Amino acid sequence: MANYLITGGAGFIGSNLINNLLKDSNNIIVIDNLITGDLENIRTFKNESNFEFINHDIQQPIYLEQNIDYVVHLASCASPKAYAKYPINTLKSGSIGTINALGISKYHKAKFFLASTSEIYGDPEVSPQNEEYWGNVNTLGPRSMYDESKRFAESATHSYKVTHGLHTNIARIFNTYGPNMKLDDGRVVTNFICQALTGENITVYGKGNQTRSFSYIDDTVNGILKVIHYGSSDVFNIGNENEITILNLAETIIKLTNSNSKIILKDLPLDDPKQRKPDLTKAKNLLDFQPQTSLEDGLKITIDWVSKQL
Repeated sequence: MANYLITGGAGFIGSNLINNLLKDSNNIIVIDNLITGDLENIRTFKNESNFEFINHDIQQPIYLEQNIDYVVHLASCASPKAYAKYPINTLKSGSIGTINALGISKYHKAKFFLASTSEIYGDPEVSPQNEEYWGNVNTLGPRSMYDESKRFAESATHSYKVTHGLHTNIARIFNTYGPNMKLDDGRVVTNFICQALTGENITVYGKGNQTRSFSYIDDTVNGILKVIHYGSSDVFNIGNENEITILNLAETIIKLTNSNSKIILKDLPLDDPKQRKPDLTKAKNLLDFQPQTSLEDGLKITIDWVSKQL
């Protein structure tokens, strides 16, 4: 049993992570300002004696008297619609918010975990991307507020490790899907499932030949837990190596939903990465991390969950 402070815990990944941690009787404190998080995601935890929710923006300092063993910093506007709507907030979450979270970790002598992203690789010129790749990022592009917020957060985390001897670990999380996702936040899996279930045309940008590698939430959470508890400070890719084109994803979802939806093509947005695939060699060798859920199985579970929300 340990004591965890989780920023952004009312979000998609955070709520699924908490569900896992509570099974082992850990004590959980969640800080979330609910700008993109949802109380419904954590409603079932609120009566647990070892769970506490604090409505607070991590961009503002906070003093906590409780014992804290791990600071898990997830807070961020992580979806395309959210970071486009709140660009300054996204940058502040990654900069000021990360500094404040690191300060809590330093004060409590707690281990620190940063949820980073595959977006730090930008539109990669190499595939698959390993942890040594520096990325190909447009600092002035429409995705830059999110990309750069995470790149700053990684640098801040590294600096606290070097300067203060903080135990820090970073997970660069690749495209993840599953229950508790917001249905209207612009992520491709929920977009396609909602369109298919409601009989709308499925919108594919460009020719649909851009690729992604999708990780089911249970696999991502398992990887995150392995990174959090890794004994040395390090950075790891967490995701799934199985690559699929966006067009093929749309066709798969149409098949799994028995939908009559048609696929329509629209212009590709600026800076949309052409390829995204993690090199998981490091995570496999050092963490014994191996995704377990096939794309089809994960999509079936997600489709069932989405259908109950519509």
